[in-house]
Amino acid sequence: MALHPEAKAFLEQREAMGIKPVNQLSIDAAREQTVRVSLAAGPGERVDHVEDRSVPGPHGPIPIRIYRNAGPGPLPILVFFHGGGWVVGNLETADVFCRAMTPDTGCVVVSVNYRHAPEHKFPIAAEDAFAATQWVAAHASTIHGDPSRVIVCGSSAGGNLAAVVALMARDHGGPPLLAQALIVPVIDHNFETPSYRTNADGYGLTTEAMRWYWKQYLRRDEDGRQPYASPLRAQTLRGLPPALVVTAEFDPLHDEGQAYATRLRDEGVQTVLWRREGMIHGFLGPQANAEIARAIREQLLRVPDRSAT
Repeated sequence: MALHPEAKAFLEQREAMGIKPVNQLSIDAAREQTVRVSLAAGPGERVDHVEDRSVPGPHGPIPIRIYRNAGPGPLPILVFFHGGGWVVGNLETADVFCRAMTPDTGCVVVSVNYRHAPEHKFPIAAEDAFAATQWVAAHASTIHGDPSRVIVCGSSAGGNLAAVVALMARDHGGPPLLAQALIVPVIDHNFETPSYRTNADGYGLTTEAMRWYWKQYLRRDEDGRQPYASPLRAQTLRGLPPALVVTAEFDPLHDEGQAYATRLRDEGVQTVLWRREGMIHGFLGPQANAEIARAIREQLLRVPDRSAT
């Protein structure tokens, strides 16, 4: 397909804002640019209750932000890990997405600000993500949540962390997860797929930027072969929770996301794959957010579409 008009407009807006590839910036400048882009999206939806907390982790306190609308509980919980190549992004850059997910999924949403590279190399972000998920499951009742309905979710590098947390939870005997929602996830330390070649440049996220992100995250290249860095390399995916995997046609990460969904299905994991035709890695607008929320409700939580009643 041709590039979707909304994706094209998004790229034109980025160009007008003077957005530069992260691999051409310092770490601080890349982080500042990410915040600037997120602010351009404007304020998110109103949510009845938003609370910042910190929870204990193996490397020190982990900041989280809890979103909840008024109403009877306990509610399912969506634990969200933001994107940004493990380097950029924070609770603020994830705020609009989390505010959209709160009413549209009917979940308590918990956004996790895991530690970032290069100051904190692999596997620290994954260990933070897992510790935060453990805390959420153990303290679900204190946030009006249901510990039997915990979903891990993330976009890009956050999708990698969500997939890794699902592996860790299986490997370490819990906490039990209802599902995993992986949005344009980083799944493998491998730059040789066809989508890395055909989508190398011109679609927002570039192959060179991904090389830069991985370089910041890993202590050494061989760490990229470990399953908790590259979930596609896990010996088995059996026993993982049901998955929603979202890929984008014009994304260097397209092929690894598709491959992960295929492996999950082949190894007996109930999996929904949504390939966003004509779309690019970084574009999540209101319509896409609504469709992702609907898929989480209907496919993972098994809640009928409210608009149909």
